[in-house]
Amino acid sequence: MQIKWNNITALMIFLIAGWMVIQTFGCRTPKNQESIMDDLMHDYQSGNFSLFIRKADRIKGLTVEPDQKRIIDSLLDMSNRIRLEFPLTVDQVDSQLNVVLTQFSADDKLRWEKSNWLETMIIDGEKKYFKRTVSNLLLMLKHYGHLTYLRNPEIINEDTLKLKHVRQVLSLSSGRGEPVVPTPMQLEYSIELKAGSVGPGEMIRCWLPFPKEIPGRQELIKAGDFFPGHEIISSDEVVHRSVFMEQKADSAGSALFSERIELNTHAVWFDLYGAEILPYDTTSPVYREYTSQQPPHIVFNERINDISDEVIGHETNPYEIVRRIFYWIDGSIPWAGALEYGVIPDIPRYVLDNFRGDCGMKTLLFMTLVRYNGIPVRWQSGWMLFPDEINLHDWCEVYYEGYGWVPVDVSFGLMPSDVIREKEFYISGLDAFRLTVNSGIGGNFYPGKYHFRSEPWDFQRGELETDTRNLYFNLWKYRMKVDWL
Repeated sequence: MQIKWNNITALMIFLIAGWMVIQTFGCRTPKNQESIMDDLMHDYQSGNFSLFIRKADRIKGLTVEPDQKRIIDSLLDMSNRIRLEFPLTVDQVDSQLNVVLTQFSADDKLRWEKSNWLETMIIDGEKKYFKRTVSNLLLMLKHYGHLTYLRNPEIINEDTLKLKHVRQVLSLSSGRGEPVVPTPMQLEYSIELKAGSVGPGEMIRCWLPFPKEIPGRQELIKAGDFFPGHEIISSDEVVHRSVFMEQKADSAGSALFSERIELNTHAVWFDLYGAEILPYDTTSPVYREYTSQQPPHIVFNERINDISDEVIGHETNPYEIVRRIFYWIDGSIPWAGALEYGVIPDIPRYVLDNFRGDCGMKTLLFMTLVRYNGIPVRWQSGWMLFPDEINLHDWCEVYYEGYGWVPVDVSFGLMPSDVIREKEFYISGLDAFRLTVNSGIGGNFYPGKYHFRSEPWDFQRGELETDTRNLYFNLWKYRMKVDWL
């Protein structure tokens, strides 16, 4: 299999695997500076971030090459991102647990920490907790039936609206993937930089998400009201489609960027039960690209091999292989709130270590297993825009010879129905309530972004930077408003 690399992947490996940074410096710097870098990276990897920052600032005062300085700056940025993911103290988590649980013992809490249901990290010698760790614990307790701990043990079925829509799609579809249930909508999206985030008059560059043009599934009707204007809309061939604009910060060090879009989306469904899937042309560009490894998040290893052997057995039909992987993830990997992807070195490994994940994490594990079995699959993502739920969302498409690209949403999983085509709708279908922005992970922007991205793999909220630095998520807020026409 071919392994694909790009500049973002290489930089991400530098940021996560500190020893590679040491190698970079070691081959170009004196021994005493190499020793300093060795010490610096030990502090970074140990979570001694305050000490790391002081030493990094001192090293930047030495004579280092621009690329090396950029790596140090990126590591400083990464240490800040990790702090933002783990802000809660022991007392704060205990206080939250006392609100949502009837009772728990010190042994219970220790057991939850060891299983990583309560996710912790030692930062500057202090135990800190993931910002969503308590809500994730509740999800795990509900999933595994430990309801006696919960003050509110009710399990709410959130799939009622989805199932109603699925039934409408199936009633109108012939099963050949034709578009049904046209759903026109108007989107207003904005990013507001918080006051004081930059200096007055400092130039800010912004990339807003913009819809892909997908025949039969997503059609752009009208786009306009771009603020501040002079926009550059990237072509549809760019992996992460965006609108680029720039402006100077106001006197308060703030700025606003916005767009208004009208589009028409459709649902699709492919009836692949008993379908004849033609053999793949293993020499075709599509097959070679979309069955390849894509480090660091799509990597074939012994663990993937073992799961594949267990789940797939001797099955050779591509659709049945996909179906078995879908069922296994749906039954084995419950949904939970995720760390920012930019601080996770290997997302499928994280999912398998913790047996939980959000939509994108489950999708990347699904894609890894599907590609490992020689079936082409590619990423898609953007937003889900249901009237009762508007949020970021990730899914994918599997390529079947003779049918083309077929959408799969492993995160939505199996629907609560005894009717098999309703239950398995998301193995070969997609609802109409989507905004598709991305056709892959870790692609480049147009115009290109200089500084390390806030989200290095996906693109849904947007990206901001100045001439000197990236502007991370904590410095701005985003808003999506949807009107269904």
